[in-house]
Amino acid sequence: MPDVGEGLTEAEILKWYVQPGDTVTDGQVVCEVETAKAAVELPIPFDGTVHALLFEEGTTVDVGQVIISVQTGPGGEPEPAAPGVAAPAAAPEAAEEPAPEGRQPVLVGYGVSQSSTKRRPRKAAPAAQNGTAAPAAVPAPAPAAAPALNGSGHAAGGDRPLAKPPVRKLAKDLGIDLASVVPTGEGGVVTREDVHAAAAAALAPQAAAPAPAAAPAAPAAVPAQAAPAAEPGARETRIPIKGVRKATAQAMVGSAFTAPHVTEFITLDVTRTMKLVQELKADPDLAGLRINPLLLIAKAVLIAVRRNPDVNASWDEAAQEIVLKHYVNLGIAAATPRGLIVPNIKDAHTKTLPELSEALSSLVATARDGKTSPADMQGGTLTITNVGVFGVDTGTPILNPGESAILAVGAIRLQPWVHKGKVKPRHVTTLALSFDHRLVDGELGSKFLADIAAVLEQPRRLVTWS
Repeated sequence: MPDVGEGLTEAEILKWYVQPGDTVTDGQVVCEVETAKAAVELPIPFDGTVHALLFEEGTTVDVGQVIISVQTGPGGEPEPAAPGVAAPAAAPEAAEEPAPEGRQPVLVGYGVSQSSTKRRPRKAAPAAQNGTAAPAAVPAPAPAAAPALNGSGHAAGGDRPLAKPPVRKLAKDLGIDLASVVPTGEGGVVTREDVHAAAAAALAPQAAAPAPAAAPAAPAAVPAQAAPAAEPGARETRIPIKGVRKATAQAMVGSAFTAPHVTEFITLDVTRTMKLVQELKADPDLAGLRINPLLLIAKAVLIAVRRNPDVNASWDEAAQEIVLKHYVNLGIAAATPRGLIVPNIKDAHTKTLPELSEALSSLVATARDGKTSPADMQGGTLTITNVGVFGVDTGTPILNPGESAILAVGAIRLQPWVHKGKVKPRHVTTLALSFDHRLVDGELGSKFLADIAAVLEQPRRLVTWS
């Protein structure tokens, strides 16, 4: 499993596009995985024949684990091991040789290490074949002997249980003490499956206490499995939290309890904006473009940023500095089958209305297809979330982490409204602006929201204020 960037430590295998015995070529996409950010297709860096798929679909795999084995070469010899690709066990010495000079195949184009592909031995491993002693932290066992284990299955001597960082984090999230987990990995290493087994064992007495009927619910708590269909008479169904939904939950908790949120509201008449939308749809110069209220709302936000540049900033906690941004990467919250994601339009402030329309259409289509890349969700400065499409009038949106403000757009409805001294049916909506009070004080936030509303009430300001 390659490192697809952003420090992600694991990914779920969504779909295999090949099976053992299939012929593959360098650059061919062999599987689709879902990280905490997005779904990503992985190409194979070899020509050859698929020897084995080492994990099933729906399995969450740590970065660095081998997921597929490919036979290469005229005699079926394995390709020297590269990150995420296994050499078959029939020729283990091939994996110990340094990679040949010249082009070195990689999975997603992030470069390769120039060092040997041979891994350093673990602390609990037996003494090396050259006769050197094991590290002093672990008593050296007899050659070729398994490490001595204590009653819990860990290496004796009171050492810290051996486990990879993602496994330690999983244990922490599940409330499992690693010292109590029986390791099954090579060299006494605690694996993800060991932690899940310990968690299931801890839940078993609780599940058995109410009634025997509660027992079948236990397997559904394993994150590596999809939520089963509800059985007749079942009172609860457990849905594993992983991938995009898990990352969103963690980000929202971090944002809500890190940035001091303030939310302001304004209700306004957008009848003129709705008329302009219809006129633009009929404009032959804009034929083929997607024209809707969100497009003009996005343009109104960009104009309001130009008039209130201090609202476009971020907070640097380490340096204790406010970082003013002289560009706008405008995020658009999108609901997808895998959860809420917020891709952003890079340098939106430089785009004309047709260019902004094309960028919005591309962003939405890519998000719905589940093809949004991690890079598309990085570096946002402000976000728009359109809750009106669900018939909701307004809300108190939570900031996307690292951003200064988020605008929630409510449903646009015909309502009685005083217009030119008379009560008439007008198109009315409510905007809600949440902002980080460390960056944006009440005056600046109010001016920013009022400017957005002013443009939407009198859309000629799209020209006069530009």
